[in-house]
Amino acid sequence: MGRRSRAAGIVVIAVFAMCWGLPLCRAQVADNKAEVNSGTAASSGVVVPAEVAGEYLIGPDDVLAVNVWKESELSEELPVRPDGKISLPLIGDVQASSLTPVQLQESIRTRLSIYLVNPTVTVIVKETRSHRFNVVGEVEKPGSFVLGQPLRVLDALALAGGFRDFAKTSGIYVLRLHANGSTQRFPFNYRQVISGRNLGQNIRLQPGDTVVVP
Repeated sequence: MGRRSRAAGIVVIAVFAMCWGLPLCRAQVADNKAEVNSGTAASSGVVVPAEVAGEYLIGPDDVLAVNVWKESELSEELPVRPDGKISLPLIGDVQASSLTPVQLQESIRTRLSIYLVNPTVTVIVKETRSHRFNVVGEVEKPGSFVLGQPLRVLDALALAGGFRDFAKTSGIYVLRLHANGSTQRFPFNYRQVISGRNLGQNIRLQPGDTVVVP
């Protein structure tokens, strides 16, 4: 009887854990999905090149590796010029800015088809220099920074060298500009965040964001 009781107890605990844990897992997935969708929707409206529907949009200063299979003389690693174009052998200038790598591949492939039979083209973004954010105000090193990896507000402040003596750390905010002229303002209280409170203020930055330290 004792073994049966213990076994029954284990089954009850397992069932309870499954029923309790499943909503938590679903909630976590929903939260993650909401964050991705929110970032995608917001970034599609910013003025500078951004990620749209999970696709990276190429911009000026990005470094691209263009490979044409079995055509090494046509393969190049080169930056996107300020006018948004790149230059390749045979076909000359090609618009790259505001295209995804897949779209640029197809554009190059189509133009090379005049000279080659069924060319296979691959475009890889080697360096993402076009996606940038700004930090302005009472920081040691205000300026524009490359958003080459996921960064949050605390990361931006660290890159900017920290605060000057009279910075109002409770009044920091992130300004996000959209193509329609509207803006979003996200408050950030430094003391609250570093003390473990209101951690949601430490948002992930998007291309074109400006962190303002009054």
